[in-house]
Amino acid sequence: MSGLGAEKKCSACQRRLPASAFAVNRSRLDGLQSNCRECTGGAYRRRREALGKTVRRANVPEGHKHCLSCDDVKPWSEWHRNATASDGLSTRCKSCRAAEGRAHYLKRQYGMTEAERDEMIAAQNGLCAICLKAPAVHVDHCHSTGRVRGVLCFNCNSAIGKLGDDPDVIRRAIAYVEGTSWKPNL
Repeated sequence: MSGLGAEKKCSACQRRLPASAFAVNRSRLDGLQSNCRECTGGAYRRRREALGKTVRRANVPEGHKHCLSCDDVKPWSEWHRNATASDGLSTRCKSCRAAEGRAHYLKRQYGMTEAERDEMIAAQNGLCAICLKAPAVHVDHCHSTGRVRGVLCFNCNSAIGKLGDDPDVIRRAIAYVEGTSWKPNL
């Protein structure tokens, strides 16, 4: 039934439709599935929903894609490219991929979850553990043991890092700032 303008009757909905409305099935005599694409898709969706699985939306406008992670329909500009995918786009939107990347980074780098980090921030009242002024956003850890010490602001975290995590250097810096150490005359 490969001729132009050929029609076929769907065994599910009993409608006569053009051959292009049916998917290919080489094992059938006419080379087409017995159910139209619409009926086949509906049956697939019902089976997946009955199993409790997530199902992609059927009514996604042209130039958009449905993200299974956040369940939003977003324009193609909100997706990373993926040359191996059938539509050329990633399976998750950029924001979902970024959130997953942050979660994996925390687990890989510090051995903690986002919930554990958020608990630490809440215990610090949302403020840097050192300056008590800026919001706590950077996880601080000991570079020799890997133990997480707290969550700091960018400035305090980089200051400790630039001082080499060395308590003696930090004490000398404190003495210098307080003016108790020797200062050269300039």
